[in-house]
Amino acid sequence: MLKKTFAVSFLLSAVAALSTGSALAQETVRLGNLKFAHYGAVSYIKEIAPKCGIKIEEHVFAKGPDIMQAILAGELDVGAASSEGAITARANGAPIYVVGGFAKGGVRLVARADAGIKSVKDLKGKKVGVTRGVIQDVLLTSELAQNGLTASDKPGKDVLIVYLAFADLNQALLGKDLDAIMQSEPQSSQAINKGFGVEVIKPYDTPIGEPVRTLVMTEKFYAERRPLAEKFMRCFVDSTKLFIDNKGLAEKYVRETVFKGQISKEDFNDAIANSPYSYDITPEHIQITTDVMAKYGIGKMAKPPVAKDWVKTDLLDAAKKSAGVR
Repeated sequence: MLKKTFAVSFLLSAVAALSTGSALAQETVRLGNLKFAHYGAVSYIKEIAPKCGIKIEEHVFAKGPDIMQAILAGELDVGAASSEGAITARANGAPIYVVGGFAKGGVRLVARADAGIKSVKDLKGKKVGVTRGVIQDVLLTSELAQNGLTASDKPGKDVLIVYLAFADLNQALLGKDLDAIMQSEPQSSQAINKGFGVEVIKPYDTPIGEPVRTLVMTEKFYAERRPLAEKFMRCFVDSTKLFIDNKGLAEKYVRETVFKGQISKEDFNDAIANSPYSYDITPEHIQITTDVMAKYGIGKMAKPPVAKDWVKTDLLDAAKKSAGVR
């Protein structure tokens, strides 16, 4: 009788353990992220996720469009990327919503220290590096156009564009293979602080203004896993608030955990001064960015999406209210 009771007890315990494991698996959020200073608060969500009642499975990509491809493949629930990547993906059928904005700015036009470039107009006859299809590309195209300069990745225009990965732009500038780069943070700050680059402008005088980095969520996750989506957004707000309120924590985490000591205190401070952490996004900002992209043919959009149809801030608004954030 004792053996039978023990066997039944063991079986029930095993079933309970399996059920618990299944429940925990259902509470996992698959997050796509990039390795930049201003993406640090998004990365930090995984550190406080247990307090939010969730688990974060973070996947780090080289650039925003790669995140969108992973979302299309069904490999992610949430992604952090520049607005143009989200817009292009939505235009081409990706079932995503913009649900928040986690950083502003984050772009600089940096010239070689010895190139004598003081303004955008001075780029005439020069080679300028940028990563293809990202917000830096959108802003570079806008700046050149509003300064009356033509550009192409083939010779014959005012400016020769050279497309490189973010990680290769600084090295190309240092090696004098380029005259200037439109770069992200903290790489642009590093180029300046190490002395081989000088700031020409922060390109925020286009109709886009300061670009806002977007937090996107799949329509399926938003609609079908609503309680988990709500928990995730509360965790996003909590993480962002921590980074805004506690600069020391933000610096330590980004410098030591994200960049493994590869950036200095000065690099971090300068980078975040140009790309402050934030929460908010508006349909108006996404619409203006969409219109600029359409105007210059960036993103190869089959049909430019209408921002009000896919910018959903209700989860963010509720999370901010719960956290006492205005």
